[in-house]
Amino acid sequence: MRADLAASVDEIREAAGLLRQHIDFDRSKARLAELNAMAEDPNLWNDPERAQKLMQERGTLEDGLGAIERINRELADNVELIELGEMEGDEDIVTEAAAALQRLKAEVARRQLEALLSGEADANDSYLEVHAGAGGTDSQDWALMLLRMYTRWAERRGFKVELVDETGGETAGIKSATILVKGHNAYGWLKTEGGVHRLVRISPFDSNARRQTSFSSVDVYPVIDDRIVVDIKESDLRVDTMRSGGAGGQHVNKTESAVRFTHIPTGIAVVAQGDRSQHKNRATAWEMLRAKLYELELKKREAQAAADQAAKTDIGWGHQIRSYVLQPYQLVKDLRTGVTSGTPQEVLDGDLDPFMEAALAQRAYGGGPASVDDVD
Repeated sequence: MRADLAASVDEIREAAGLLRQHIDFDRSKARLAELNAMAEDPNLWNDPERAQKLMQERGTLEDGLGAIERINRELADNVELIELGEMEGDEDIVTEAAAALQRLKAEVARRQLEALLSGEADANDSYLEVHAGAGGTDSQDWALMLLRMYTRWAERRGFKVELVDETGGETAGIKSATILVKGHNAYGWLKTEGGVHRLVRISPFDSNARRQTSFSSVDVYPVIDDRIVVDIKESDLRVDTMRSGGAGGQHVNKTESAVRFTHIPTGIAVVAQGDRSQHKNRATAWEMLRAKLYELELKKREAQAAADQAAKTDIGWGHQIRSYVLQPYQLVKDLRTGVTSGTPQEVLDGDLDPFMEAALAQRAYGGGPASVDDVD
């Protein structure tokens, strides 16, 4: 077999094996058999909501398992065709089989990406928080740049973005902000963005035009629905109301419409002030708190996520996940995966998919970055 075709076969075979491993093929097959048995129960549709969820899960498993079996089968068939074509000197057969291999390669890549977004809350909407760290005014301006970057990324995907909370900077930028990103798989895409982001540039706030290093942190947690139970005791909750500190006109600033919930056992606090109605802000804060507590539980289950959470305790040197260098050269580098971009402006305009895809793959399949050396 030609070397290029043999390489494609090996690549597809390895990718299909990783996909099989990621979905836990044997366990998924056993679960599908269980769902098929449940679907035969004549009383299933007495509870339409439960029945619909069961059928949806069954359909997803059937699609995933069937795809793996079909990919392996088609791979074997095309390998045989290539060997036959080469043996008989029929270049048309070889060319046709080679084209089929390319289609298989593309499908495996698509299936791998879909598998990476198959977590319990991956399909849900997502909250994203930005907090300015070390660096003063430059850091607060950097936090605003990050907020704009994620807003642009969401808009590129057709997601809807709502501002939940914002605290302005002392001179420029923001001290912190929370946005709600609405769209299918919003949390699945954003979940690897949590951590400290470092910016190196000539400071626009320095009259001597010196190079400045700034830090801001990003925190991501999913919007959770009624399928996910988070038990919060009223005795563990402290509720404070205050005047809104953000935009909203005279009415907002003259009434105590903003709400802060503090979960005493964990110290987790959330603020909602995006609406004129205190009632609506209370509902938003409640959902945010449930989501944060759920995200905390998710992080306890994952060693990598636990490491990410530890990194957020200090927004400064040694804890960044990605560096954005605008001076003296142009480079964005993810320090976990080694993925780089020589066009920082495009990244800051929302071109984040290569970084997200690599981080998702690393979380799912393991493996370290090509290089974790920092950039100056």
